[in-house]
Order: sequence, then structure tokens, then C-alpha cells
Amino acid sequence: MMPDGAPKGLPRATARLQLHPGFTFADAAGVVGYYAALGVSHLYLSPVCCARPGSTHGYDVTDFTRVRAELGGESGLKALAARARDAGLGLILDIVPNHMAADATHNGWWRDVLTHGRASRFAASFDIDWTPRNPVLHGKVLLPILGQSYWDTMVAGELRWVPASGDAPAHLRYFDHSLPLAPGSVDGEAETSRPAWYDTTQAEGRSRLHALLERQHYRLAWWRTAAAALNWRRFFEISDLVGVREEDPQVFDAVHALVFRLLSEGWIDGVRVDHVDGLADPAGYCRRLRAALDRHAAARPPLLRLEHPWLVVEKILGPRERLAPDWQVHGTTGYDFMDDVAAVLHDGNGEAPLGTLWASVSGDARSYATHVEAARRQVLERHLVTEFEGVAASLHDCAEQEPGTRDLTRAALRRALAALMAAVPRYRSYFDAQPADRDAAVAHADDAMLDQAMQAARAGLAPDEAVALAFIGGCLRTAAPPDSDTGELRRRLQQLMPALAAKAGEDTAFYRYGRLLSRNEVGSDPGRLAMPPAQFHARMAARRLACPNAMLATATHDHKRGEDARMRLAVLSEVPGAWADAVAAWERECAPLLSTLPRAPDPGDRLMLYQTLVGAWPMEDIGHLADTSAIEALLARVSAWQLKAIREAKRHGNWTCPDTEYEATCEAFLRGIAAAWPQGVLAQIGQFAQRIAVAGAVNSLAQVLVQLTAPGIPDRYQGCEGWDLSLVDPDNRRQPDYARLQARLGCSAGWAHWLAHWRDGRIKQQLVRQVLAVRRAHPALFADGQYGMLAAQGTLVPQVLAFARTTDACQAITVVTRLAAARVDPTMPRIPPASWGDTTLNVGVPQHSRWTDALTSHALDAPTGRLRLREVLGGLPVALLLREP
Repeated sequence: MMPDGAPKGLPRATARLQLHPGFTFADAAGVVGYYAALGVSHLYLSPVCCARPGSTHGYDVTDFTRVRAELGGESGLKALAARARDAGLGLILDIVPNHMAADATHNGWWRDVLTHGRASRFAASFDIDWTPRNPVLHGKVLLPILGQSYWDTMVAGELRWVPASGDAPAHLRYFDHSLPLAPGSVDGEAETSRPAWYDTTQAEGRSRLHALLERQHYRLAWWRTAAAALNWRRFFEISDLVGVREEDPQVFDAVHALVFRLLSEGWIDGVRVDHVDGLADPAGYCRRLRAALDRHAAARPPLLRLEHPWLVVEKILGPRERLAPDWQVHGTTGYDFMDDVAAVLHDGNGEAPLGTLWASVSGDARSYATHVEAARRQVLERHLVTEFEGVAASLHDCAEQEPGTRDLTRAALRRALAALMAAVPRYRSYFDAQPADRDAAVAHADDAMLDQAMQAARAGLAPDEAVALAFIGGCLRTAAPPDSDTGELRRRLQQLMPALAAKAGEDTAFYRYGRLLSRNEVGSDPGRLAMPPAQFHARMAARRLACPNAMLATATHDHKRGEDARMRLAVLSEVPGAWADAVAAWERECAPLLSTLPRAPDPGDRLMLYQTLVGAWPMEDIGHLADTSAIEALLARVSAWQLKAIREAKRHGNWTCPDTEYEATCEAFLRGIAAAWPQGVLAQIGQFAQRIAVAGAVNSLAQVLVQLTAPGIPDRYQGCEGWDLSLVDPDNRRQPDYARLQARLGCSAGWAHWLAHWRDGRIKQQLVRQVLAVRRAHPALFADGQYGMLAAQGTLVPQVLAFARTTDACQAITVVTRLAAARVDPTMPRIPPASWGDTTLNVGVPQHSRWTDALTSHALDAPTGRLRLREVLGGLPVALLLREP
């Protein structure tokens, strides 16, 4: 039977599952019943293609044409799909078109390129520069896999010759790497009776092995050379993931063949595209993918008919940026919504005091934008060196070809390029498309964005550099064939943008600027603390018109903090004074500990650590955490976060050059504040977390209800129907306790009980279940219903957020509590009914006066067109009101 989705065959709601060798298709099949009972329409699977053995995420693809055996292979995937279909669910696949694992042992395409070089039938599959500026790499691929320098590796005997055996040809072995050899490149003597021919313990053997390597289509190198010397596009700065050329139609067909077959046979119902901005031409790729998905969907069995498969793309939208309609996708994967719903649940009045606290504690009063600019320049100079220098060199080549620009020096172009890249305010521009193909509004937005960036960049440039900047802008805007020098330059320049944006923002500045960590989230601008409700409503209304079937996310496999950790930290925007007092007290108590450390952690790092502990603190009452094992588990998670935070910030070392002394002192500080448990600073942090946890839970329930009723298709990340206090990966990819979730889903105790026992998470899980049931009963209402904000009047207007979804046949009103810290019941997540006083909600004309809360079945009357909030939110902090003819 066809999965029970929204109209048009689209999902009604999805549940994201992270597959890996410890959670296979068979394991996923085991939770189909749970998710069917929860109320989603589709399971949304992490990548299923072959990946590196043991991969916990699947984004390091080694074979696009086969389903990963470690997950259960194609038969396991089909068994899961059949099980899901029997339960009324469909499957959505996460696909990875941008890159593959650069792994000669497991990736056959890559191995063939290393074996045959440019003559390989897969040479065009990868984004390789076969004629780089370094002539020794002409016709070769740099392989920066060695743990030490090339010659030291040779002398150490770590490269081993393996003669042919059976069907296996002769090859080289470097630890786990199996390196192929070009046909005809092996010395004849080595293939006979002289196994010591390449013995690197002898000078002659080293010389022969070196000569053999010089005859290969690759050049082995120390891993530290990658940042500055690679001659192929990588994923961000990950030098074992190689870029794939989706712009080549044959490559596109080969990469997607499995996906298209699974779709045409009826096993899957749509796709999520990973990192679409990394591609050469995202718009062209999406249009090609849309056409292919529709074409293959037409071949599905009649009972599984699907005209327009769901297609969403992982795309970070910048301020005032919109997804181009000519991409022909249903929308993004929801980071933009995650930002909006979080921002409206923060208190803008906390911006100034929190900023003052951060500046006074950290000693750094710079804005987030200033941090990003500095991070962008550092990343260009130290991490994306080969990408940056390659674009600068290409700019110089292009400039020299024209008399009017031949006097532009490479130095001037380099400085102008760095200034421009530091000033680009979003992930990338899209000048790849030909003018006739471009959406006019998007083209104008690209031009405006580039003008803005160039104006900012020009401020610090010398006259010759300003001319160079104008030349760069012209290269971006000039329409030219993709295979021309200008077209190739434009492609490389724009593919540099998203890598730089991600590495400088999410992976650097997010860990340097810590005013309030709940706003340091993927898709968010930490420089913007809050969003007024009117702006939120305007954005939701625009979403309903522009992309009503985009994904709505509040948690993902890439989030920096779990959705409920963010909502708890949001409370700090309401109580900045109490937060500042608490931080001051902890700092005073930590002074003796700091004096014993050989090198104190930076005060800014300490403030971010305090926030992390508050956000991740378990929901259980602190009295139940006397068991040291629970505290040790928390400390282990926070310790892993802290190490990652230090290295991502790149102020005290980084991933490639760690400052182990600083890392050790930060670990000693974390352990030191826990030494007196259940007394001392850690206990005080826990007590503070517990005091704001109830207001945080109000925020969490509000976030859930808004996500499930706003325009779009909600995705519930695995296990997050319970409280989600996770930290950045790998913490956010831990396996949910499905046995516990299943048992709690079946609880019938009722809202009063769930509210009183809110710490166990059943209230959130039951809210998800019941609202998804309403979506199932009224699919057209939530898929197509108009969106309208509703106004409150009275004492607690700032504490309510409400909107209506309306069709001719039905209307639903979402009402949630916000900014509740000063008025919340200290024992349960709600504002006491009496506290609402005279506050009312305007729900429209009086003749439509009868409403039913879909959660509690409580009937409500609005004879004057207004509902009293003390009745609407008297039992729960949220309500979903239905009115039917």
C-alpha cells in the first residue's frame, strides 16, 4: 500500500534515523512499529551506499552503485521498505553527490584513477586538476596519506612491496592502504625470484622503490602537505574526501543509478541532497535531478504511483536569502526554520546584558561579524590554502590574458580575493547559471550580495588592490561557457565560498564567540539573539507561499546542541542578571583551582563551558544524581565537547597542530570543578540548571508544537521525542533507547500525570504523538492551509505566540507559551492559570465561537471572538485548537 503521507504523495512528517554497523536495516525495521505509532509517514535514512568499513555516518561513500553490506545490503533495505510499507510508512534517502572517500583500498573508482591516471574511465568522475602549477604533479594525483615525510617513510620501511598472488596484482601496502601500480611500471626483476628487490632497509631497495613510485599516476606525500598542495577538490578541509563532478552527465547518471532504480521500483519515495552548495552548478544539478526523479517515478508500480517525489536540499540560507524557485526543489532541510523558531523563543531584552557579560568575562567586546571575518582570513591562510592560492593563481592567469588587466599583480589579486572572501555574507553566489536560466529575483539578489561584499572589502584595499577587486567581481558576473577559462575560474571561486563559510563560521567563530551558545547553531547567526513575533509570523507566512513542503527541523545529526539544550539556554536571555551573578560566584570559587593550574583556561572558554554544562545537565532532579556514574557520564560527554571546541576555535592549536598543554589544563579545570561533588562548583552549576530547566521545558514544548503545525513537513530526529540534551557530534548521534521510548509511548496516564512528571520526557513524546495524529486526520489543513498570526491582548501579551492554519473546511490554532521564566510554576512547565489574568487571544468573528483543544479535548467558547488564555493554557503550556463546521 502507498505510504499515508500528505496530499500529492509527499511526506506528512518524517523521522530521521542514523544507520551504521551498530544500527542496521534490520534494527530500523524493528522500530517501524514505534514510528508508525508515533505518527510519522516516512522514515528518513542516513546514506545507505557503500562507505568505508565501520563508518558511523555513511558520508564517506566508496561505491554509489551498491547498498552498504554492513547495513544489510540491498536485500536488507528492501526488507525494511516492505516492513515500513506494511505499516503505512515510506522511505526517504539522504544522498551524497558532492564527494566520495579518497580510499584506494575500498573505492574502486578512485583505485582505477590511481592505477591508470588520466586514461582511467573514472578520471572525469573526480574534480582533479591534472595540469596544476606544480609540474611534478602533471598527470598525477597527490596522495597525502603518509604519517611523516615521504623519505622518512621510505627509510622507516613503512612502504611495503606486495608481489602478485593469485588474482591479486602486485601492489604497495602502507599500513591499511593498498596502493595500486600502473600497468607496466614494475621492474621485471621484482616479478621474478627477487622478493628483496624493493627492500627499503637497503639503499638500493629504497632507490628502486622510489623510482617505481615516480612511475605511478599518484605522488605519495606527508598528510601535512594536503592543505597547501592538493590538486583535487576536497570536502571542506577533509583531505580523504574527494569532490565528484556532478556537472558531467555521465557522472551524474552513474552516481544516481541506484537511487533512480530504487525509486522506480517503489522502494523509496524521495531524497535529501547533502551539501548541494559544494557542487559546480547547484541550480543545474537540482533541475537535472528533479527531471530524473519525476521520470523514474513514472515507472513505479501502479499501486505505488508517485508523480513528484519529495526533493529537499541541505542548504544554509543567509540573511534575507531565499531558495531560488528555478531549482525545482521542495525546499531546504530546515536549518532556516530551526533558526527562526529558536530566535522567537529568545528574549531580545537579554541581548545587551548578555553582551556585556561576555565582553567583561572574555575580555573581547568584538561583534560576531568581526569574529567571522577574522576566522575567514585565518582559514584562507592556514587551512584552505590550496583552494585559495589556486583561485588567486587562476585570477592572475586570466588577468594577464587581457591588455587592460595584465598589470594586475598576483599579490594584489590575492589580497583583493582575501578581502572579498572575508566579506561574503552568505554561503555562496550562483553566477554559474547562464542568464537565460536564472531566476530574475535571485540574479538580482546575487548582484546585490556581491555589491555589498565588494563595498565592504574595498574599504581596506590599496588602489591597485581595489582595481583587482573590480576584476574579480567582473569574472564572477561575466557569462562564459563552463569549460572556458573564465567559466572554470568562476566555478572554483564559488566552490571556495561554502567551504570557507562553513569552516570559518560553524567550525571556528561558533567556538570563539560565546555570548549565548543556544544561538551558535547551524543555520543561525549568533550575532542575532532574538526575533520579534511579528517577524516570525511574516517569515512563516512567506514560507507557506514559497516552500510549503520544505523540511522543518529542530534537531539534526549536525546540530551543535540538542533542541532542548538550546531551549534551556534560551532562558538565560530572560534572566541575564541571575546568570551574571551565578557566573561571578563560580568564578570566585574557581580562583583557588585556577591558581594551581600551570596555565589557566581562557575566561571566555570557561564561560562557554559553564553554558555547556547548564544546557546538557540531565533533566532528573539533582537529588537523583548522587550516583557518581551519572556525573561521570556527563563529564565524559562535556570533556569530548571541550576538546572539540578548543580545536575548532583554532586559538590554542587545532586538529592538525593541537596544543596539548592547553587541552590538558582545560580538562584539569573541568575535573577540578567536579572534585567536590556532590558539593562545590559543579553542584552549583547543576542547581542553577535545575532552576531554569522548567522554563526551558516550556520553551521546548512550544518549539515542538510550532514545528509540527507551521507550514512545511516536520522531521523528528531519532529519539528527540524525548528530551534532547545532546552536544555536537558524535554525541548527537548516540543510539536512542527505543525500548524506553516504546514503553513510554504506550503510557495512558494522561496529561495531568505527564505534566507532573515532566522530567521523564513523556509529556514531550505524547505531544508529538497527539499532534501528528491531528496532522494525519487533517492532512490538507497542514499541507495547504493558509497561515495567519493571531494577536493577544492583556497583561501577558509577550508570553504568548499564536497562529492559525485555515482551509474552507477547517481551522487549527496553535497557541504556545514563551518567555515564561519570571512567571513559570516552579514545579511544572506551565504558567499557573491565574497568572494569565485578563490576557485574551483574538480568534476571529463571534459566530465561529466553539473550539476544541485537540490535545486535552477541552471545549472552549469565544462568544466575543476572544479566548481567555487562563482557559486555553490552564492545563498545559501549549494548545492546538480545532474548529470544524
